[in-house]
Amino acid sequence: MSYDIRLCDPVTHETLEVDSPHLMAGGTYALGGTTELWLNVTYNYARHYHCLGERGIREIYGKTGAESIPMLKAAALRLGDDVSDDYWEATEGNAKRALLQLLALARMRPDGVWDGD
Repeated sequence: MSYDIRLCDPVTHETLEVDSPHLMAGGTYALGGTTELWLNVTYNYARHYHCLGERGIREIYGKTGAESIPMLKAAALRLGDDVSDDYWEATEGNAKRALLQLLALARMRPDGVWDGD
């Protein structure tokens, strides 16, 4: 199981895109990158996301990229740096890496609104 988290147009609710493909990868990835502002994050990290609030990673849903930037930064600072070569391992470092990728997406389109699941 996983979260499919994306930044959407606030009016059309379509997933936002950028001109150049990015290579951010989560539980799934697009070979050669994707222009969609989307990331798949494994549920294995869920226990680490309570630092965002009671709803975990879902705390950013409905917020703009701009509103989520301080939340994602603060949560990432609370997590350790123990990244594993195994993406699926629920280390703080792996969970932090996903938050930092979401932070990068938010900075690309701060006007977008988060949606997911």
